[in-house]
Amino acid sequence: MIERKEEFVKILESRLKPERFIHSLNVADSAKQLANIYGADEEKAYICGLLHDIEKNAPFPEQQEYMLRLGDELPKVVLDNKKLWHAPAGACYIRDELGIKDAEMISAIKYHTTAKANMTLLEKIIYIADYISAERTYDGVEEMRKLAVDDINKAILVGTRFTLSELLKNDRVINQDTIDAYNEMCEIFEKAANENT
Repeated sequence: MIERKEEFVKILESRLKPERFIHSLNVADSAKQLANIYGADEEKAYICGLLHDIEKNAPFPEQQEYMLRLGDELPKVVLDNKKLWHAPAGACYIRDELGIKDAEMISAIKYHTTAKANMTLLEKIIYIADYISAERTYDGVEEMRKLAVDDINKAILVGTRFTLSELLKNDRVINQDTIDAYNEMCEIFEKAANENT
């Protein structure tokens, strides 16, 4: 699939705003780096990172069409929140327009914004690569970059906690998938702490 990289880059460049295009290239690089560290498929990680935001700048009617065409049952909070549409829409786009049939890659793009419980390693990598890409400058990004290479589960705990706190602070509806991902990570670290006492 890496042999299609140039084709995918050209498609992205034509579909995304310049800053989103740069972000996509950076996420691809971060995803490949994390895949190398954790022993995941570097090619899949790179391509998912590259394509994760392919629908981000598409008109909302197009995003909605692809999102619904994906065929998965989506929670009401996703259906009602246009900010979240690009992820399931992108998952459908890579499947239907680019011919990528790998279920794990499709899922990694679908959940790159919300996360979920029981994520595969590839899904974790794409979720975190989006947080730590080179152009990110938010408060705490350096801590996230360090966590990402030290302990991907700890990075997911911090990432989901950050998302949840932002949503709570702004009185926004919270996706259950994000809560489930956060709870799962809390349980992992709580269990580890209990085993060490």
